[in-house]
Amino acid sequence: MARIPLLQLNEISLTFGGDPVFADLSLVVQPGDRLALVGRNGSGKSTLMKVMAGLVEADSGGVVPGPGVSVGYMEQDPDLGGFETLGEFAAHGLEASEMYLVERAGEGLKFDPARPVATASGGERRRAALARLMAGSPDLMLLDEPTNHLDIEAIAWLENELKQSRKGYIIISHDRAFLRALTRATLWVDRGAVRRQEKGFADFETWRDQVWEEEDTQRHKLNRKIKSEARWAVEGISARRKRNQGRVRALQELRAERGAQISRQGTAAMALDAGPKSGRKVVEVTDITKAFGEKSILKPFSLTVQRGDRIAFVGPNGVGKTTLLNMLIGREEPDSGTVKLGTNLEIALFDQARARLDPDMSLWDSLTGDPDMRVSGKADQVMVRGIPKHVVGYLKEFLFDEAQARAPVRALSGGEKARLLLAKIMAKPSNLLVLDEPTNDLDVETLDLIQELLGTYDGTVLLVSHDRDFLDRVAATTIAMEGDGKATVYAGGWTDYIRQRGQDDFAGSVTPSKTSARGEKPKSSQKSGLSFTEKHRLEALPAEIARLEAEIAKLEVLLGDPALFTDHPVKFQKATDALVERHEKLQSAEEEWLLLEEKAGA
Repeated sequence: MARIPLLQLNEISLTFGGDPVFADLSLVVQPGDRLALVGRNGSGKSTLMKVMAGLVEADSGGVVPGPGVSVGYMEQDPDLGGFETLGEFAAHGLEASEMYLVERAGEGLKFDPARPVATASGGERRRAALARLMAGSPDLMLLDEPTNHLDIEAIAWLENELKQSRKGYIIISHDRAFLRALTRATLWVDRGAVRRQEKGFADFETWRDQVWEEEDTQRHKLNRKIKSEARWAVEGISARRKRNQGRVRALQELRAERGAQISRQGTAAMALDAGPKSGRKVVEVTDITKAFGEKSILKPFSLTVQRGDRIAFVGPNGVGKTTLLNMLIGREEPDSGTVKLGTNLEIALFDQARARLDPDMSLWDSLTGDPDMRVSGKADQVMVRGIPKHVVGYLKEFLFDEAQARAPVRALSGGEKARLLLAKIMAKPSNLLVLDEPTNDLDVETLDLIQELLGTYDGTVLLVSHDRDFLDRVAATTIAMEGDGKATVYAGGWTDYIRQRGQDDFAGSVTPSKTSARGEKPKSSQKSGLSFTEKHRLEALPAEIARLEAEIAKLEVLLGDPALFTDHPVKFQKATDALVERHEKLQSAEEEWLLLEEKAGA
């Protein structure tokens, strides 16, 4: 029997500012689809997702959800107006008996439901929006950068939840490891068109490169044909004017075809200049400590950073990774111990909060307002690694167009803000590059370029990131901070750290096991028994299972009437759909009960 689609887009067209975003776009999302939605920054991924969610109206075409299908959307900047606390927002639309779902998501995603909306950070607001979506469990989940502002533990929790879910979902994310683990098909937004491949993100880059190679081959053939026909037109047209007007028209059509082709967006012209060499020892810290009140952030810690090192700092949010990073580069004083910076250091800092960007300044002023970048006496030029360049020309190297030069920074997307900050720090020579969460909001192609640049960079790199794939590609040393004040040094990137740590991943437990500073493998620290919300859920499940069994029995009696199908076909279809849904919920509830019972007895 044919499946009823979760969502259909029929010949969608949409234009912003005179430029078409999509034209005659049609696609179908089927039950159980696990889709990666990929494309360059600015290609329209988030806009397409908002069209699917009904938040943006297309100029033409239609969006048709399946009968009775619920669609949930987690946006990048949720509006929490009208709610006092994050928990009140996350629980909106739920029954009182379902409040445990918000508490459970709060544990996994690490946000406090009691936090007032007025004092919540942007990251806390996004986590509350994600908890609201997960608790509501719609038939189709639309997730726009769900891993931003999540630490690796919370990402692992979310990944595990989505793996176990039977709902359909579409994900926009820069996190390669997250997409590889979860997706089974790929939607690729490219120059106003959407292609679909029935393979997950793991196969996307091979597919993309193949498509581009075929495009280049066809373009090369077209150019050769136009060149050949144009030469014929110049050399032979006078003798055969009447007879060959059709061939001339064909040449004009070939040129029109080439003119109509949309060029691919290039990669940003990023470059890193390591400048003068630093001393052999870049940073040397001895027995440094840090505490905020009674909370110990860092117990006595010693480290020597050598020139050319690639060091990553990992751990849950709030354990002090950025604080340690700031102490290493002299921006923050330790409570005790010594920090010695090497000689001839030129530091370039990419900060997580993008604090170096004033949201009210234009892109132009962001560059020319920096006295270290501006060419003396010329407000339309910036100094780029010792060479003066026009502001607009330099912005174009980072994929901004001329119209954006005078626009305010606040109008930029997350990826565009990241590119602007990269433009600022890459304009100056540096030999110590400090990157605090650099991967947020950047597309795959830009991340590839950054990784290539770091691979050939002669300076030293200190990196904080929750992107496991990026850590594996860049880091040669990993320093793990797990919330107990200890910072433990491991050789290699993320995968190497997990292997040495003695645990496959964080997915098995929200609270990670600890590793001593001497590298000794710890005894198992996984909590036995159930959390408060799990106990509540275990107590509620028997009644839920009994209710589902009773509803199934009633539906089976109703469907047992042979006249129902012929006399009331709509009622028959609704009852059939309801029976399938109840059986799925019953199976899920029974599996959950068994898991909780097993955990309670552990």
